[in-house]
Amino acid sequence: MKRLFAALKIHPDAGFLAKYAELRSVLRQEQIKWVEDRNIHITLKFFGETEERKIPEIGAELKKRAAVTSSIDLRLTGLGIFGSSYSPKVIWVGIEPYIELSDLMKNIHADLKTAGFEPDRQNLVPHLTLGRIKFLKDKILFNRAIDQYRVISSSFLHVGEVILFESILRHEGPEYIVLQKFPFIK
Repeated sequence: MKRLFAALKIHPDAGFLAKYAELRSVLRQEQIKWVEDRNIHITLKFFGETEERKIPEIGAELKKRAAVTSSIDLRLTGLGIFGSSYSPKVIWVGIEPYIELSDLMKNIHADLKTAGFEPDRQNLVPHLTLGRIKFLKDKILFNRAIDQYRVISSSFLHVGEVILFESILRHEGPEYIVLQKFPFIK
């Protein structure tokens, strides 16, 4: 069994990464598991623990979808949270163009359903997860920081492929291993 997910690998510009580092520093006293710069990605489909014999089937579906998808120029913009301001769970940043990425996610989920993979139960909301909140000591400070960095954004980023990753959970943080890459049409 391998813990798998399909994603777009993102390489944000230095300005975005600097603001992200500032946000982490402001909230350094809080128990938040931040995504490391090297692991920044947009999840398209999370498979979880998957039998290795299913990997070729997943790969075939992702390859077909990539072969009819144009490269995407996207921008990270707008900080938000999942959960309420009283009980936040995830810190995320939004993505533009939203519709294009939302359609790609819906198509991948539909393609994989025909291969026996049920769509995620949650609504498909294109976003980039920055941090998972374990516990907050100071919710007022947290909400002020979220408001202060709400306008975070990147320059446009070119994405030319879908990647099938294996995620190995380690004490020091997850390790993502590229299993297969599926280039978009140009």
